[in-house]
Amino acid sequence: QVQLVESWGGMVQAGGSLRLSCAAAVVTFRRYSMGWFREAPAKDREFVAAISGSDGTTYYADYADSVKGRFTISRDNAKNTVYLQMFSLKPEDTAVYYCAAVGPRRSVVTNEYEYHYWGQGTQVTVSS
Repeated sequence: QVQLVESWGGMVQAGGSLRLSCAAAVVTFRRYSMGWFREAPAKDREFVAAISGSDGTTYYADYADSVKGRFTISRDNAKNTVYLQMFSLKPEDTAVYYCAAVGPRRSVVTNEYEYHYWGQGTQVTVSS
């Protein structure tokens, strides 16, 4: 079992920045692929970004109003933590953000149904 705890969500004005953290309670964290997802009110949960458990390859959502270019996913294996740095936030980024883990896995994972473990979520609210 892997416990994930997200933190550092909050409220910010449009154009602002936040950095979310997700701490994982697992010894072999470096072997896990990690992802960030978000769920806005009345919408399905959607993929945001992922980072592999091997060489730190990253992948970002490529849909309309994409986060690519504004969000950066990274990990610190020494701290068992994955981050989501968010810049130039927009009101449409408002959602509950979840981190997820699957492992051991070398590749980037973008499909939410492949993830085994989920955090409780952290609220991000962007005001206009």
